[in-house]
Amino acid sequence: MTGTARHRPPPPGPAAWADGLWDAVIAGDEYAAADAVTTALERGADAETVLLEIIAPLQARVGREWAANRLTVAQEHTATAISERTIAALAHHPAVRESPARRREAPRGRVAVACIDGEWHALPARILAEVLRLRGWQVDYLGAQVPTPHLIAHVHRTNPAVVALSSSIATRLPSAHAAITACQATGTPVLVGGAAYGPDGRYAALLGADGWAADARSAADRLAERPLRKPPPVHQVVDDLPHLADQEYTQISRTARGLVRHVMTELPKRFPAMADYTDQQLRHTAEDIAHIVDFLGTALYVDDPDLFTGFIGWTAGILSARGVPARSLLPGLDLLAEQLVDYPRAADLLSRARDTLRQPLPDAADAVPGKVGRSEGRTA
Repeated sequence: MTGTARHRPPPPGPAAWADGLWDAVIAGDEYAAADAVTTALERGADAETVLLEIIAPLQARVGREWAANRLTVAQEHTATAISERTIAALAHHPAVRESPARRREAPRGRVAVACIDGEWHALPARILAEVLRLRGWQVDYLGAQVPTPHLIAHVHRTNPAVVALSSSIATRLPSAHAAITACQATGTPVLVGGAAYGPDGRYAALLGADGWAADARSAADRLAERPLRKPPPVHQVVDDLPHLADQEYTQISRTARGLVRHVMTELPKRFPAMADYTDQQLRHTAEDIAHIVDFLGTALYVDDPDLFTGFIGWTAGILSARGVPARSLLPGLDLLAEQLVDYPRAADLLSRARDTLRQPLPDAADAVPGKVGRSEGRTA
């Protein structure tokens, strides 16, 4: 060869592919999104990298953009649906289906991957299922919102080596606890993950899970390292959380609807602007109050004030991004406090939340996803 040697430029990295996928997702172009993923595979990216460094960060970006009021709820849902379809396209690509791990005669073992009852955010669980398949596991992916009795029936029928439970929203933690203890009662260890358990997995340990992983890659690494220990003997929820003996969580969760109705009835007297609310705004406000009561109950369940104050701070940021004063939350918190004056832990949480609203607020787009509810940030 004569003259100056020609060198091919290196293939684009995950960031470039992620930008292309983002453009396709925001445009609502499912075919372009699938092309972006398959092109990354064909140009040298391995499937696990595509899942964890291209698709997963994109979904986190979608959440941040929605929180900052730069995406609508419809756009958020569209992006999630397209991400799910791109994962399917990746899973069925010949380069993935013919990989050595998929062709091995004996899988590493069987894993059931499911979302907690009431948990609709299935994408993290789906990513975990695909990563485990890439690593050679036989995976039963059960999808979103799996009722615990059906999960246990599946465990009895298939006898997996481990159950992996995903939850993104902290208000699902009581349901997660029930599912964890039910799986353990069958002798099956439980690995949990998702933003609901806190960035350091603090709630996983509190609820007695046999393992916790921060993301799909660390979950796969943990399972490859050694088997999870066998779960402890059958025990009751109160054995893990003795503070529940005060019945505050039980009473507030039972009366949650009545609390919301009371606040909605009395709130116009404390927040006169509600007189001009449309039916849609009133409905959204009731939803926001319901989320506040749900997070209050969950914070009582795990006995962690930061869970509640973090959610209130996030909600205030969401409101501010949409032009609603964060202090509009105060009248609703005041009304709840008046109803719960006989519950010391709840009264303390509400007092801390009101103090949070009197301080500078963080940017909603930087909030911890595990503290995000389904609120769309109108007013409370």
